[in-house]
Amino acid sequence: MALALAVIGATSYAEAQPAAKVYRVGGLVDGAAAAPRTRPLLEAFLQGLRDLGWVEGRNLALDLRFTEGSPDRLAPLAAELVARSPDVLVGGGTGPTLALAHATSTIPIVTFSSDAVASGLVANLAHPGRNVTGLSNLSPELGGKRLQILKEIVPTLTRVALVGNSANPPTRQLVKETEQAARTLGVATIAVDVRGPKDFDAASAAIGQGRAEGMLVSFDPATFVQLQRIVDFARERRLPAVYGIREFADAGGLLSYGVSLADLFRRAATYVDRILRGASPAALPVEQPTKFELIVNLRAAKALGLAVPSSVLARADEVIE
Repeated sequence: MALALAVIGATSYAEAQPAAKVYRVGGLVDGAAAAPRTRPLLEAFLQGLRDLGWVEGRNLALDLRFTEGSPDRLAPLAAELVARSPDVLVGGGTGPTLALAHATSTIPIVTFSSDAVASGLVANLAHPGRNVTGLSNLSPELGGKRLQILKEIVPTLTRVALVGNSANPPTRQLVKETEQAARTLGVATIAVDVRGPKDFDAASAAIGQGRAEGMLVSFDPATFVQLQRIVDFARERRLPAVYGIREFADAGGLLSYGVSLADLFRRAATYVDRILRGASPAALPVEQPTKFELIVNLRAAKALGLAVPSSVLARADEVIE
């Protein structure tokens, strides 16, 4: 799961627009429009538009498409959006952006992607070099830091399951980085592949057979759409887990450490705005994350019989009690 659609403009610019001009923006998301965890993110995006003077029906037209949990719909939906000749396209994650990039090499695309370089979306972060730019939501050291936090909470941890979508290149890189950190910490890892709902039973069995004592769950559309199922599984199996985004902690997960999706939704809008003002996406550097939020759910910790150390609580951006 992953997820990202934005168009904004500075109020002063918006006021300067000819009244008759309406900009068209198309967006593609690998997920469900009505999913309870999707709506708040879209609302954050829409509020950003309103705050900065962009109003649907006046100077902005939004054309959004959702796969509804079927990644095989990405290509036809991307072609459908391109055929409507929007001014800017927005890809909600690596998969949607790749589909859009395959459908057009001329219409500017703003992306939220885990690793735009590794995915082949841009030549390099400083100079994208083509019609794609935007924001990255992945830092390679995240996996190691999540494992360190889990080890602080569970000092006896010796085996951890790394849950994610191996079809996603950034996830594979994250697993590699986490495995390196695990060797330093003396923790054995169990790679558990989750690409869709049909993989969940096999993943559950692998976690049990591997005698995992905890989990690290990567953020990806494949895990995001099963968010509640994964959180419930961890609770039922009494497995302490660290997740990639706060939505898992909000749903009852023990802890999350990663970028704020809502913040990314708002910040990606600046790229769309600059492109609408005439900037070339090829010359707009891809923005890398500089701030990560740590969310601790004390209710989940209590249910697991865990005492979260004061060293972790002191670093938390938010504590759910």
